[in-house]
Amino acid sequence: MATMTQIKCACPQCTCDVSKDEAIIANGKPYCSKACADGHPMGSTGCKKSGCGCG
Repeated sequence: MATMTQIKCACPQCTCDVSKDEAIIANGKPYCSKACADGHPMGSTGCKKSGCGCG
């Protein structure tokens, strides 16, 4: 569950929340990992966080 200092990762299929202080900002949106921020290039899947299968 997100707290006031956490926000949902902007990757459409990602289920992760990320701290505002630790978010990777790309195109003005917060992401939980570089893979999500880069749009999962070359078919990479998952942000590698606790079973999340985004990408």
